[in-house]
Amino acid sequence: MKVIIQIPCLNEEQTLPATLADLPREITGVDEIETLVIDDGSTDRTIEVAQECGVDHIVKLPNNRGLATGFQAGLDACLKLGADIVVNTDADNQYSGSDIPKLVAPILDGEAEMVVGDREVADIDHFSPAKKVLQKFGSWVVRRLSDTEVTDATSGFRAYNREAALQLLVVDSFTYTLESLIQAGKGSVAVGEVRISTNPKTRESRLFGSTSTYVRRNGLAILRIYTRYEPLKVFSFLGLIAAVAALAAWMPFLVDWIVNGDRDGHIQSLLLGAVLFIVSIQLFALGIIGDLLAGQRVMTQRVYERVRRIELELDVEPSHRLDPPRDRSTV
Repeated sequence: MKVIIQIPCLNEEQTLPATLADLPREITGVDEIETLVIDDGSTDRTIEVAQECGVDHIVKLPNNRGLATGFQAGLDACLKLGADIVVNTDADNQYSGSDIPKLVAPILDGEAEMVVGDREVADIDHFSPAKKVLQKFGSWVVRRLSDTEVTDATSGFRAYNREAALQLLVVDSFTYTLESLIQAGKGSVAVGEVRISTNPKTRESRLFGSTSTYVRRNGLAILRIYTRYEPLKVFSFLGLIAAVAALAAWMPFLVDWIVNGDRDGHIQSLLLGAVLFIVSIQLFALGIIGDLLAGQRVMTQRVYERVRRIELELDVEPSHRLDPPRDRSTV
């Protein structure tokens, strides 16, 4: 049983050593533990620091491509390097490495294929009250959309078994946490959760500059991802709203006609209702088209999974791999 711990990095020369030092060297039921750093176009000494700390593997992206792309590149590399379980953690040492055995335990016991670490956001001191409320509400929304019971939907401290990792395909350019969870729920992946601890904050978040930015970008990400997986529901709901609005616009004419027998006037209401009704029909049509495209997405995902399996059988090397010296005396 081989576990590879992947760490996406962007200019993390200051925090990476503490993160690596906190990782476990042994886990009951695991034969090998390796580390992989994904450098997302860092301009500091992140790679040199990773090499000095004796990481096993490095994936170096030529430019900054975002957290989601870095996560997907690391996942692909871990599979090609023979990982049976992939653990993802952050380079800012937010998550406690000592919790990794707890994180992989449900997978080792056969109880889950994907496990998310619950930070118990309400107890994190450096989170503002507003952020705690928004985190809780956002996780509630994702639970409803993904048909899972994960309490902390934005937690990046996760573990995947080989089969779950093979199926995962993140296409969102902003974040992998929400899409991978919704995808897992829609794909009937067995998702588990364990409570974890967090370390004191080492730096400010680089994903969100403010609470308003957090709300806007996460809200749009959830809407976009859910529409990708459930387009018929989304567009049918919007079409129903437009149809009800059209009926409301027609009401003055209908009431006047039925009650008074007068069909004259109300031109503006009739025109507005007609426009809204046309919009409603178009939205329903978009839902049907989107549903057909969603079926194509599922087939594409299955093809991608098969390609991954073929690459593994052919021992294809990970993309952008930069292996450091194997001198582990510095560890």
